[in-house]
Amino acid sequence: MKYYLQLMRPANLVTAIADILAGLSLAKFIFSTNILSIQTIILLCIATVGLYGGGVVFNDVFDADLDAIERPERAIPSGKVPVRNAIILGVLLLVTGILCASMISFQSMIIAYFIAVLALIYDKFGKHHAFFGPINMGLCRGGNLLLGMSVIMSSLQELWWIGIIPVLYIAAITMISRGEVHGGSQSILYFAGFLYIIVSISQLIMSYQFGNLFITLPFVFLHIFLIFKPLIVAIQTPIGPNIGKAVKAGVLALIVMDAAWVSTSGNYPLAIGVLLLLPLSIRIAKMFAVT
Repeated sequence: MKYYLQLMRPANLVTAIADILAGLSLAKFIFSTNILSIQTIILLCIATVGLYGGGVVFNDVFDADLDAIERPERAIPSGKVPVRNAIILGVLLLVTGILCASMISFQSMIIAYFIAVLALIYDKFGKHHAFFGPINMGLCRGGNLLLGMSVIMSSLQELWWIGIIPVLYIAAITMISRGEVHGGSQSILYFAGFLYIIVSISQLIMSYQFGNLFITLPFVFLHIFLIFKPLIVAIQTPIGPNIGKAVKAGVLALIVMDAAWVSTSGNYPLAIGVLLLLPLSIRIAKMFAVT
């Protein structure tokens, strides 16, 4: 069971749930204790776990031959999980994600379907392309945020553009991760930092427009600290281990970014709640690989 969980990147699944909570908050979803509200939240969380988990499982399936050389300790190349079993797990997770989304609404199902397709395209083709790969991965994450927003159609139609911001953020992480094994380029790391800054500025502008700037500032500053501390080290010495730490920080800090998105809507208690997912994700990251 441990090795099957390893394939799913459990720490990353927590960040996907944070995306959903951020999307719900941005859509002005009313969080309450009634059955319909709880059911909606649970279904969307299961959907994102299925979609994200299935995507990363197929990532390792398609990378099995390469991992046998570069990362032989991983579940598939080490023989702990047969490729056939990994494929079955990946399919079950993706189908579960789409089915749970379909129980919310038709638009939720369509978004989930496209997330699954985009994840598979990235796993097989996108990650091998220097330009389209990061955009491809970013679209998966942006779609995940929109999946949370899809519970309220009017909000989705009005704020769909917010889904573009995670594209920039994930594109930055994906660009950085290309040097995780053999070392990276300082110019790429600088550009990734530039994309990070755009994301933070976008959140501050949005919170200002909504009249919640002072609520959002602490979350944005915390996010900047968490992602730039290891990134600066990687820029100074762009070797594999330093870049790996920068990637890990960027992935885990997705939770803080989502908390910042929640705070732009003025939902301070939920923003704190999302932020509290970070210690959980960090703890799980000590037991299972993030990248």
